[in-house]
Amino acid sequence: MSDSATPLSTPPGHLLCFGLGFSARATVRLLRARGWRISATCRDPARARELSARGIASFQFNDGGSLPDAAWQGVTHLLISVPPGEAGDPVLGALRDTLIARRAQFQWIGYLSTTGVYGDRQGGWVDETTPPDPAPGRSARRAAAERDWCDLYRDHGLPVHMFRLAGIYGPGRNALLTAKAGQARRIDKAGQVFCRIHVDDIAQTLAASIARPDPGAVYNVCDDEPAPNHQIVALACELAGVPVPPLIPFEAADLSPMAKSFYNDCRRVRNDRIKADLGVRLDYPTYREGLAALCDNPEEVPL
Repeated sequence: MSDSATPLSTPPGHLLCFGLGFSARATVRLLRARGWRISATCRDPARARELSARGIASFQFNDGGSLPDAAWQGVTHLLISVPPGEAGDPVLGALRDTLIARRAQFQWIGYLSTTGVYGDRQGGWVDETTPPDPAPGRSARRAAAERDWCDLYRDHGLPVHMFRLAGIYGPGRNALLTAKAGQARRIDKAGQVFCRIHVDDIAQTLAASIARPDPGAVYNVCDDEPAPNHQIVALACELAGVPVPPLIPFEAADLSPMAKSFYNDCRRVRNDRIKADLGVRLDYPTYREGLAALCDNPEEVPL
């Protein structure tokens, strides 16, 4: 994990994570190394015991539920990475009034969204000033959740920051593992590119935002080079020392509906704002650096 982000103010704060998925775990590893206190919501009692053994307090949180007062004690920062459902954002659905009532204690709130809110731009470039135009479904729910969180900033002054993440890869989730497992496929759809981001660069971007809070800000979090997925797969196979599979035309790929849906949108996402406003210097500016760094350690390190 890089420590290239802007140093955080001292003393370290207390981050409460709603959801402890891939991006949140990377952020927790970075902040814990800097002395931060971490707590998180958790549904699984076995997982809660595991987190407790690692020094992370956890609290049961289900859709429509609440959190005990103890969960909020000393909390200075919030990270929300749970996805919205059909009924909307579960955190706001259950805790909106609590967040408003406790707004004075929060120095920073980060909401993890997706670049999918921009919709299909037929390969064109987008930045944070581009109006969202999501397709129905997952991305539309994300855009609606963004609006609801931004309303908390506009109407009640909560320090909400929005992070639109591109496709995430890193230790434990990468094309090298797929190649080594013999599951690599190279799908060719003319003109199709994807944007991506190494999970450690997400963590350093969030840390940089914590160091330079700007409530109401929206940030695209992606690397410098949109690229076809078949290029990434080819490099991963070369690095893993396995044969590069042939190209398969998209129309003949027999993808699942979920996999096929990722090819519905095509856009190139600019990341100038995280560099100019937050001083971020990406450790992995393209997939080449990212995959090369994963060669020796492709698996995720536990918290």
